[in-house]
Amino acid sequence: MPHRVVVLALDGALPFELGIPQRIFGRSLGTEPDGRDRKLYEVVTCSIRPPGPVRTDADFAVLVEHGPEALATADTVVIPASYELGPVFEEGRLTEELAAALALVRPGTRMVSICTGSYVLAAAGYLDGRPATTHWSYADHFQRTFPRVRVDPDVLFIDDGDVLTSAGVAAGIDLCLHLVRRDHGAAVANEIARRTVVPPYRDGGQAQYIHRPLPEPQFATTTAARAWALARLDRPILLRDMAEQEAMSVRTFTRRFREEVGISPGQWLTQQRVERARQLLESTDLAIDQVARDAGFGTATSLRQHLQAALGVPPTVYRRTFRSSADA
Repeated sequence: MPHRVVVLALDGALPFELGIPQRIFGRSLGTEPDGRDRKLYEVVTCSIRPPGPVRTDADFAVLVEHGPEALATADTVVIPASYELGPVFEEGRLTEELAAALALVRPGTRMVSICTGSYVLAAAGYLDGRPATTHWSYADHFQRTFPRVRVDPDVLFIDDGDVLTSAGVAAGIDLCLHLVRRDHGAAVANEIARRTVVPPYRDGGQAQYIHRPLPEPQFATTTAARAWALARLDRPILLRDMAEQEAMSVRTFTRRFREEVGISPGQWLTQQRVERARQLLESTDLAIDQVARDAGFGTATSLRQHLQAALGVPPTVYRRTFRSSADA
């Protein structure tokens, strides 16, 4: 049976964020042995009340056909943002109606929030002692309201195993694509990203979207250097080589890169090489040593260390998991 995703629509929901799970999970397809497509997820939307209209922050309501009992059937629960969280936002506590609905969620269910949906997870106790994020503009308020949560305001999303939180708005797309990638591999996630006309993986965190004074127009960007590096990931790439692509000093390039991408050039290169290795492990039968060379890690030992750090599994386990998923 497809993995069941239940989206909780709360009054004041943002229509864009409410629709993200259906757009990403609902379009994720695998392949049957006979070549037919099969749905990898079933997406259901419910409210905390019996079926009926749910207000949004727009000039229309949405008609939700499932009540809170749908939460008891979920493998994953997604809670998008709402602008009418009331005591959840103001005091950090659930309403009786919301608490009763969340009590139906089975133990072990994967819990996911988009933007200020993290307030609901925190008020329900899911984030106590755990890392989490939310929209950067609410991060300080979120931390004050829930001091037991380890808030990181700079990232696009946080995957803490069975509980995942995202930053605001479009970061919900990043998180949902990440879940598809985690469940079924990069090839499936990349295809969904292409159909959705979004990048399969965005560099850096939401620090790059926080308002700052605009740089002077004559300042160059680091776009060309990143394109240059992506075309030769299998070769040694030095920081000074990247800086030379933009005719900058290493110091200036490093500063500009971090301002634009949110992480250092070295961290970015490692991310890109891990992504390249994932694609090769999923889509080719190349030996691990060759995958390591083609991805720019040089040796199987280095590839193993970086993949273990990034994904928690060695290359052989990753390949076996996602090649088996693709063939199923």
